[in-house]
Amino acid sequence: MPELPEMENYRKLLSQHIINVPISDVIVNREKSINMETEAFRNALIGARVVFVERRAKYILFHLHDGRRLLLHLMLGGILFYGTEEERPDRNTQVEIAFGDHILYFIGLRLGYIHLLSVKESEATMGKLGPELLDRRMTLERFTALLKGRRGALKSLLVNQHVMAGVGNCYADEIAFEARLLPSALVQNLTTESIARLYESIQKVLTEATEIGGYMEMPFMTGDTVTGSYNNQCKVYDREGESCLRDGGTIIKTEQSGRKVFYCPNCQHDE
Repeated sequence: MPELPEMENYRKLLSQHIINVPISDVIVNREKSINMETEAFRNALIGARVVFVERRAKYILFHLHDGRRLLLHLMLGGILFYGTEEERPDRNTQVEIAFGDHILYFIGLRLGYIHLLSVKESEATMGKLGPELLDRRMTLERFTALLKGRRGALKSLLVNQHVMAGVGNCYADEIAFEARLLPSALVQNLTTESIARLYESIQKVLTEATEIGGYMEMPFMTGDTVTGSYNNQCKVYDREGESCLRDGGTIIKTEQSGRKVFYCPNCQHDE
């Protein structure tokens, strides 16, 4: 599932290409991916312009010139591709939004969606989310306060979008590894030193992953050499049975609260 780095990478790229370009056509191949009838969705969007692209947690918000917003959540397996009809990817598309001779293809929206909302409706959805971890206001002191009174496993906390926004399975494991903490470590038992280490790890992992385009499986557009560059940078995620890059131990895969978890039992600890 695309997480904060992937969606921030998409936000930057979208902002470079679609701002103030009138939407010239809309094709919906899967009506369940939108929140209204296809014809109403098309009529509402054709002629509209995106004036600002915002990322919040794992969402992207396309701010339209008339105040409405398109809210995108890619969920599991969703990806974006931007190109001409000749560059159309060999994949099923659920929604296509044309900006002149270029088309934004929404692919893999089996669970994902793109909804046209009012300001009030979009703000209601965003209001349920926790704070952004890369916000400059997220200091160590604020992060420590965020953890105060929390209980349970570290990974469960990291992926809880109501507590802190944007982290999912992959980066939760990568952050825990960087902090030398087990994903199963109990939050209530973390020392002041461990919390500081965790904070620094969050900043480091999410910043580095964002700068090199996250772990998406295909480029955003022809010639894009950035998107997906983090695929080969993961230290533990999806590396079951491989050697730990830090101490040579063997990466283990297990399950925690229904989520797969990857970690090194040698160099990751409870605190």
